[in-house]
Parts: sequence; structure tokens; C-alpha cells
Amino acid sequence: MTNMTLAVPQDLHEMMQKHKEIKWSEVARQAMWEQARKLELMENILSKSKLSEKDALEVGKEINKGIAKSHGLVK
Repeated sequence: MTNMTLAVPQDLHEMMQKHKEIKWSEVARQAMWEQARKLELMENILSKSKLSEKDALEVGKEINKGIAKSHGLVK
């Protein structure tokens, strides 16, 4: 397994130090796997898409507006 050094903000480091029972490297590894799987899924979906990049961005904007509206962030 390859080793990696990770920089974290001081306040996060202090919080992590309070919980030495947690295997933080495992937490980071799981989060990275989750993100990598999401990227792989997105790449798979996009490879089959017939939308142009412009169309996809427009759809994304509309989705974001709907989410913001449903959470009362915009009218």
C-alpha cells in the first residue's frame, strides 16, 4: 500500500487528537474510495450521454435552483 501525507487545518487536527481511538487513516481511505466511486460512476454516465457540455451545465443550474428553492434558500 502506498503512503500519503495529508494536510489538515489546525482545528481539525486538534479535534482528531482528542479522538485517538479513531483510525483516521481508515476514515480518510473510505472517504477517498467513496469519492473515487462517485467519479467513476459520473464518468460512466457521461460517456453515454448525448447532452453537450452546455446542455449539462444548464440542467445542473436548474437542478441547483430547484434544490435551493425546496430548502427555502431562494424564492
